Amino acid sequence: MIGLLSEQSMNGRELSKALGIREREVYDHLTHIARSVARQGKRLTILPFQCMACGYEFKERRRYTPPGRCPHCKKGHVERPAYSIT
Repeated sequence: MIGLLSEQSMNGRELSKALGIREREVYDHLTHIARSVARQGKRLTILPFQCMACGYEFKERRRYTPPGRCPHCKKGHVERPAYSIT
């Protein structure tokens, strides 16, 4: 997973398909990957979640799992974020 994210940014679903694991497992691994790459002087970057209905960006969100719904418009159509290692 570290190799894939070092080459290109990917969302949870793309990582799930590329690695052959469930999407839920991807989010569990991202926490560990963030710590591992920090020791190497790198960083796991998260492009912010965004509501596709109203455009609200979840800039302050630190969890890797997608939110259930938008706190601004209360709709559940939230765009998946992309992750990369820089």
